[in-house]
Amino acid sequence: MSTLTAKTTEQVHAKGVRFTNGTLHVRLDDGREVSLPLAEVPWLKWLAKATPKQRANWLLEPGGFAIYWPDLDDGIEVCHLLDLQPIA
Repeated sequence: MSTLTAKTTEQVHAKGVRFTNGTLHVRLDDGREVSLPLAEVPWLKWLAKATPKQRANWLLEPGGFAIYWPDLDDGIEVCHLLDLQPIA
């Protein structure tokens, strides 16, 4: 019997970020896009409270394993987005 296995979260990396109507969208290198409504994810309160200018200033960590917002001095690892596990 053969089974399909999905990429593990350690192998998937962020390629881009955008925001629409209070939702964070992260484009992944395997073609998927993860969308999270900021108001409904408690561990993203810091990003929900950010200004549009602060949200727009993001960087991909080397290799794309995380997204960092320098103006907010905080970030998100891709594995947490996929597992929907809080960072703290």
